[in-house]
Amino acid sequence: MQNQLDLNSLQLVQRLQQAGSFTAAAEQLGCSKTTLSLQLKALEQQLGTALFRRTTRQLNLTSAGEHLLQSCMPLLEQLQQALQSVQSGDKVLQGKLVVSAPEDYTNRKLAPAAVAFRRQHPALEFEFRSSDQVKDAVKENIDLSIRIGWLRDSSQTARKLADFEQWLLAAPAYLQQAGIPTAPSQLRQHEFIAFTALRQPLTWQLQQNTQQVEVQLTAAYKSSSTQTTTALMLAGAGIGVLPDYSAKDLVQQGALVKVLPDWSLSSGGIYAVYPPGRFRPARVTAFVDFLQQLTVSKS
Repeated sequence: MQNQLDLNSLQLVQRLQQAGSFTAAAEQLGCSKTTLSLQLKALEQQLGTALFRRTTRQLNLTSAGEHLLQSCMPLLEQLQQALQSVQSGDKVLQGKLVVSAPEDYTNRKLAPAAVAFRRQHPALEFEFRSSDQVKDAVKENIDLSIRIGWLRDSSQTARKLADFEQWLLAAPAYLQQAGIPTAPSQLRQHEFIAFTALRQPLTWQLQQNTQQVEVQLTAAYKSSSTQTTTALMLAGAGIGVLPDYSAKDLVQQGALVKVLPDWSLSSGGIYAVYPPGRFRPARVTAFVDFLQQLTVSKS
């Protein structure tokens, strides 16, 4: 059957749609723009219709291209999932696993977990995209994203791995110089280090038993990085907030101390977020299961 469609062509259309240009798609696939252009041209000739509107910088799906992806990709994903289930029957996990996570969480939790997991599955290759900024999993071809805090998009497919607490902290030297606050309202009198990746980095709800107080602060320093926020606190710049998994060792060492320890901030969650689509490689599912078991065993 000379006119039989190559299923790889559907993946080509999907990748071009996700990347938005021949250049970006070629970089992700490790081939030349000319190769992709010729493959797309051959597919369009075979189907007898244009799948993309081309400009000098962008590719946009035509109505025919949108119909092709919407109609065929769910079926292709089911086929891939069926093949994956057969291939994974021998429990051999292989291939590259691209994981995005905040840098501090990667360093403290994810990297050691990945090392332990790869000892069990040595055919795997890990690639970390560490940043406190949320990345686009589709455009950047990310298999798994670890999100810390609160999921802003309710449509995301996610699995909760653990909860964490937030701690108000400062260096002993700063508190010795500026004084120790004994009530939430006194925080306004102190230098504050704002972590700008939060939705409201200067507004905090503190709770003690049934009493709840909201405090609006002014930033002396702002940072988009957990590690920079930590460095500022260690240098005595002021009071800041860190998740417990980042601060626990520093508090035990005496490098940082809890501020208003009888008051608590809202807790958050640690989530494994999957990219859109129903197909999930076995290596992704197995690693998330491993992270979940690791969290439970240490709780």
